[in-house]
Amino acid sequence: MHGEYKVPGGKLVVVDLDVEEGVLRRVRVAGDFFLEPDEAILAIDRALEGAPADTGAAGLAARIDQALPPGTEMYGLTTEGIGVAVRRALAHATDWTDYDWQLVHEPPQAPALHMALDEVLTAEVAAGRRPPTLRVWEWGAPAVVIGSFQSLRNEVDREAAERHGIEVVRRISGGGAMFIEPGNTITYSLSVPDALVQGLSFTDSYAYLDDWVLGALGDMGIKAWYQPLNDIATDAGKIAGAAQKRVVGGEGAVLHHVTMAYDIDADKMTEVLRIGREKLSDKGTKSARKRVDPLRRQTGLPREAVIDRMIASFRGRYGLTEGRITEEELALAKELAETKFATPEWTARVP
Repeated sequence: MHGEYKVPGGKLVVVDLDVEEGVLRRVRVAGDFFLEPDEAILAIDRALEGAPADTGAAGLAARIDQALPPGTEMYGLTTEGIGVAVRRALAHATDWTDYDWQLVHEPPQAPALHMALDEVLTAEVAAGRRPPTLRVWEWGAPAVVIGSFQSLRNEVDREAAERHGIEVVRRISGGGAMFIEPGNTITYSLSVPDALVQGLSFTDSYAYLDDWVLGALGDMGIKAWYQPLNDIATDAGKIAGAAQKRVVGGEGAVLHHVTMAYDIDADKMTEVLRIGREKLSDKGTKSARKRVDPLRRQTGLPREAVIDRMIASFRGRYGLTEGRITEEELALAKELAETKFATPEWTARVP
């Protein structure tokens, strides 16, 4: 069995192993990480040898911690990362490069249609009718997008939203509210087969699916990192938030979508979103303006250039061909937008 895992902000860990009578055998750990002293790699292999195959990543990490020589130094590597690589080998997880990725980047669409497209395209990936897809959104209207389980009245000032012509929609994933104005945010979705995140915990899957965009931001001179559970941050503050939804059916799939602040009007945002002092203090900030640090200021690039560089970074890592939403997918999404995402029943399902 073979498993691979890139430690967030670190290096690639590769594990090859067999399982005999319920325990790990012939375990070999490798990768492009740095490790001192040399004998530490042998200690890692020995620590994993004979471990019960149902041991979780944390339990495997504990075995390694106990076996490492005194003074061991790891660079780009963690013992938990090794444990995750083992779990991915046992789960027969796939890798990014196992797939032919497709890019969907189409003209602006209505907020409710975006919600529907996420559901439809991810279901198509689960059914095997669509390849894994990176979809870059263009917004046809300003919007507030609330999480699947958020209270509408607690999150949104409806009068302020109507005054500013802002549509309120609810997505299928959890997490917090997003304030959107066309041209002021960068939003994208990854619709991926469930096999890509096999062996990862829910938290680890966020870091794993965000890793490519951290590299893209780094290429633009932004030192960014994953901040559990679902934020991307820099020294200047939060710049993005992610959310996920598992889709059942077929082989299963995961929807992972991210909204990045390019040039947010924070004053308008605080009029429309009911962001309380307690929530802001929990984020370690005193004002909403500091919570969303625009990419425009950090990169000095036009929004379109940032998107182009992100796409180029993904393509360079994993390959990416130009694609489109099919007529069948669009028809399904339009119907779903009309019957679900644009209805008061769905938007106010948690009043």
